[in-house]
Amino acid sequence: MRVAAIDCGTNTVKLLIGDLPAVDVREMRMVRLGQDLDRTGRIADAALERAFAAIEEYAALIRSYDVPPSLVRFVATSASRDASNADAFVAGVRERLGVEPEVVSGDVEAALSFDGAVRNLRTPPATPVLVVDIGGGSTELILGATAPESSESMDIGSVRLTERHLHSDPPTAAEIAACVADVDEHLDACRVDPADAATVVGVAGTVTQLAAVALGLTAYDRAAVDQHELPVADVHGVVDRLLAMTAAERRAIPSMHPGRADVIGAGALILDRVLRRAGADSLLVSDSDILDGIAWSVAERE
Repeated sequence: MRVAAIDCGTNTVKLLIGDLPAVDVREMRMVRLGQDLDRTGRIADAALERAFAAIEEYAALIRSYDVPPSLVRFVATSASRDASNADAFVAGVRERLGVEPEVVSGDVEAALSFDGAVRNLRTPPATPVLVVDIGGGSTELILGATAPESSESMDIGSVRLTERHLHSDPPTAAEIAACVADVDEHLDACRVDPADAATVVGVAGTVTQLAAVALGLTAYDRAAVDQHELPVADVHGVVDRLLAMTAAERRAIPSMHPGRADVIGAGALILDRVLRRAGADSLLVSDSDILDGIAWSVAERE
């Protein structure tokens, strides 16, 4: 039974089509739906256009694989939750895709992320597991064994914090300090304590991109990144390296996606601060995330 899943976040729109666990299509488009959202409270018209263009492309792919609307799930997260004009986005998706998009809560987002990440692991991890999902607009911390036992969605993400704090290129020490203080304030108030984790699993673009840089890949390679275990000290070193670079210098890194180069510094700082509170001495990278969780939720309800 072939299903289709779309994850629409603050920075990317991702598509998965497959008869699980086999995957036929895994696509990503950088649309920056959250452009200026933290400042204006609304999705920019240009961002809507970029998102709708990606969704039209995905709709054609879904039709080409004969996936019926009943087996398609579109999940929108942080940017769509926060925007005053979210209704216009939802209506545009419905018109183009023929399914009702779901603007999910942080708790639902966290549960889908945990399932997508933990289900993917080839070796059973030491528990409890902390899944860290760093998006463009929000970051989810989810703690559990085989299912989430506690979770929190925080309004800190790579796009949001870049627009809020990291205005220079490269960011100044004062800007980095302000960003760190913002992250720490959210972590202090978070009901999920990273120190409780025996295993830390990182998902989504900031983490996988950072892993590719740490591994020195000449191009992004999902097989090389997925399930790789990075020493925490190596992660801190890459974070410092990325923050010292200009956006142009980051784009020149062979494995760097150009659409992440300007915001990965803020995302990396979030990961850095979580790991400094965690008890684990390594980070397990998963290239399966909320997108996979969405797809499995469709497959298992039928």
